Amino acid sequence: GGRGPAGSGSSLLLSSLAGQQDYDLLVIGGGSGGLACAKEAAQLGRNVAVVDYVEPSPRGTRWGLGGTCVNVGCIPKKLMHYAALLGPMIRDAHHYGWEVAQPIQHDWKKMAEAVQNHVKSLNWGHRVQLQDRKVKYFNIKASFVNKHTVCGIAKGGKETLLSAEHIVIATGGRPKYPTHIEGALEYGITSDDIFWLKESPGKTPSPADVALECAGFLTGIGLDATVMMRSIPLRGFDQQMSALVTEHMESHGTRFLRGCAPSHVRKLPDGRLQVTWKDGISGKEDTGTFDTVLWAIGRVPETGSLSLGRAGVNTNPKTQKILVDSQEATSVPHIYAIGDVAEGRPELTPTAIMAGRLLAQRLFGKSSDLMDYNNVPTTVFTPLEYGCVGLSEEEAMAQHGQEQVEVYHAYYKPLEFTVAERDASQCYIKMVCLREPPQLVLGLHFLGPNAGEVTQGFALGIKCGASYAQVMQTVGIHPTCAEEVVKLRISKRSGLDPTVTGC
Repeated sequence: GGRGPAGSGSSLLLSSLAGQQDYDLLVIGGGSGGLACAKEAAQLGRNVAVVDYVEPSPRGTRWGLGGTCVNVGCIPKKLMHYAALLGPMIRDAHHYGWEVAQPIQHDWKKMAEAVQNHVKSLNWGHRVQLQDRKVKYFNIKASFVNKHTVCGIAKGGKETLLSAEHIVIATGGRPKYPTHIEGALEYGITSDDIFWLKESPGKTPSPADVALECAGFLTGIGLDATVMMRSIPLRGFDQQMSALVTEHMESHGTRFLRGCAPSHVRKLPDGRLQVTWKDGISGKEDTGTFDTVLWAIGRVPETGSLSLGRAGVNTNPKTQKILVDSQEATSVPHIYAIGDVAEGRPELTPTAIMAGRLLAQRLFGKSSDLMDYNNVPTTVFTPLEYGCVGLSEEEAMAQHGQEQVEVYHAYYKPLEFTVAERDASQCYIKMVCLREPPQLVLGLHFLGPNAGEVTQGFALGIKCGASYAQVMQTVGIHPTCAEEVVKLRISKRSGLDPTVTGC
């Protein structure tokens, strides 16, 4: 404890600053990007340290090493999404000759425990990997003292000074709370908490677009979920696809309150939560009673406590994200930022991992390869999955002009849906191309089962500059959903019915 890290009376500070740097590389943040960068640098024979500290959420949720993706993001989300997909599959089973006792019941506690145990095993795995690669790990909250030195404070208050020749900031972001809404902080939870709940969240409203995945799996396991949206769903994605995603969710039990914004949350004597919201169209106020309120209104970068000013690192004053160049360097040449904390980067785990590895290779290997942020594929794990790579229809039109863009599209029915007589109204694919031959593919959008697996494969082709003609020359794997992509013969301009049926 004692004096602060910048205190002039600190002999520890003076000796640290005067001498040799402790490490070749210091990574601040133990998430996907930071760990990938640290491990790669260590493989290249460098002396590396990682500092990571998880500030508990306002609800008191905390977790181990691995960052958002491992602990409160992709990994538990995909597992709970899969849990939800199993429900309809069990109902389908009867049509395929399996006799399953009805009605089927879901046990939140059992699922949560299994998911949480898996996450804890990943935390442990990351610790072991760092140890194996001789990366020094500090569970401390770091802030800059100067351009080469950080001060880390441990849970008990003990201070540690670390200095390094190169420093990488990979602190990611945390969910935003709408602090202007009365009761939001006291009674609401975020994605930081939902995956670590011991008991079922019960009836849950999720005010915002990013809540679609959570609302989808909550509905899928039989809970009552409502999505309150002030504006459009899945901002930044293709809007036709987004509309189909919400249509599917609505037809399968998720309630949507469109154009509505919550104004306050209060706790009732029975412990339930009363939410009041305003309808932006009619101007009327309404209320509802819920067991849990989940805020999913975006994320804020973890830059506030880093004392970036002491190191001279510049941020965007509006977003608080760190400004970086194509080399991931900040305004200070030997300080870098990767992942969600960097301005203008996709908030995706694989981009952070690749950017981290490439950065380490440029710093300590003989590489000059830069991270290419174009044509990055991604998937939204809503009940009907939405995978995409490249430009949306709107982006393509804005960049190239409406007359220069051709969109090929089709509805299709997965073979698996036929016997069980499942609704396939929203299973849809579209390919956005330049109109001029050979019709370069600008974007692919796939809505249907296993969207991530399908999109990953086509992403390689699009990354390599595939044309519509080349996609059409690709032989499909029959009978799969992915095959429908290479059968897209009808463009939106043709005005024909784009429904594809049979073989």
